[in-house]
Amino acid sequence: MKTLDRIPTGKIERASKLVSTGVKLGGNYIKYIGDKIIDPENARENLDQENAKDIYDGLKTLKGSALKVAQMLSMEKNLLPSAYVDRFSLAQFSVPPLSGPLVRKTFKKYFGEYPEDIFDTFAPESVNAASIGQVHLANKNGKKLAVKIQYPGVANSIGSDLALVKPVASRMFNLKGQDTEKFFKEIEGKLMEETNYTLELAQSESIREKCAGIPNLLFPNYYADYSCEKILTMDWMEGIHLSEYTKNNTDKEKNNRLGQTLWDFYMYQMHILRSVHADPHPGNFLITDKAELIAIDFGCIKEIPDEFYVPYFELSNAKAINDIEFFTEKITELEILRDDDSPEAKKYIVALFHDMLSIFTFPFHGETFDFSDSTFWGKIASISDRLANDEYLRKLNGNRGSRHFLYINRTFFGLYNLMHDLKAEIVVDNYKCYI
Repeated sequence: MKTLDRIPTGKIERASKLVSTGVKLGGNYIKYIGDKIIDPENARENLDQENAKDIYDGLKTLKGSALKVAQMLSMEKNLLPSAYVDRFSLAQFSVPPLSGPLVRKTFKKYFGEYPEDIFDTFAPESVNAASIGQVHLANKNGKKLAVKIQYPGVANSIGSDLALVKPVASRMFNLKGQDTEKFFKEIEGKLMEETNYTLELAQSESIREKCAGIPNLLFPNYYADYSCEKILTMDWMEGIHLSEYTKNNTDKEKNNRLGQTLWDFYMYQMHILRSVHADPHPGNFLITDKAELIAIDFGCIKEIPDEFYVPYFELSNAKAINDIEFFTEKITELEILRDDDSPEAKKYIVALFHDMLSIFTFPFHGETFDFSDSTFWGKIASISDRLANDEYLRKLNGNRGSRHFLYINRTFFGLYNLMHDLKAEIVVDNYKCYI
């Protein structure tokens, strides 16, 4: 894979790259108009393929928060055509890496030494590269280590990047109207936290310690002596990415065990820690040859305040779904219903969100749930299509929901997708065994 000797860091230079990408998309659309006449059956799919490639190619050279948006979008399987999901999923662990000289320069800047002076061995080629940083294999005192290096200029460009990709982010998070600032501040704050590797080290060690009692779950050790704000060193963990594992494994017993581990890990964080790893994509989980789950990358941690946690999870109870007065009270607490909504709008919103939450909370309504249930996923796809094409909802003023929905919903959608990939059957409240 071609390496990068530099990354555009200036606002104008990064904006120019996105403009040039926009020009390519315009050319693709002109071609699409002709294709509709010549090959109408495949014209739209061809347009999606070309656009997905050009957008991803533009973002992968920018890296940082611009590419992070693509990574987030790759998890929204019901939002975008498959061409975009497939292409953007490369942002999880496969983008052009920094060149060796730029890696050495980064080490020299933060440690005053080159990596080969710090470690016994250090591989100059990265083993994987994602949106914010890339990972190198190193060795120290006979121990294999993974060294994550952040791309230069990532933190400084977050604000300007978000302004440039706001239209994409607005679609991804379904943000409309004038009252969007609280949502974008939430996104910007979390992206800033992800660029602080000193914070990530502390968060990683905290979760590793607090979740140590969950069986079949492994974490790397972290090394403060070889870490700083932009470089993070941890154990090298042997395993394959969860997405690679699910492509080839059909062992139901193993998949159920992995699914239960993953589910318990998230429910324990949600309900006991009230703080959750809010980036559940396949690149952040490895599977060992013993079918153990390895959790990595704790840069994005979402704290769950009581004022959101209580009504949010009260709505996951089937009894709450069946009590429309209680249901209305809770979605008002969660800022889904607004004071300035008309009686007609309130009636419509209550009915819509009742239908939606009846489906999304269904895994919590019994003692067990099977994520291979095709009927459940059919209903998910149906409600997603309904939301995407709901003209009345688009016309309603303002945005719906607390700012905390952004990362909590993202966490659940990501978790549901991983559980679907595993096709796991789980015991819903099994996490309580580890309290």
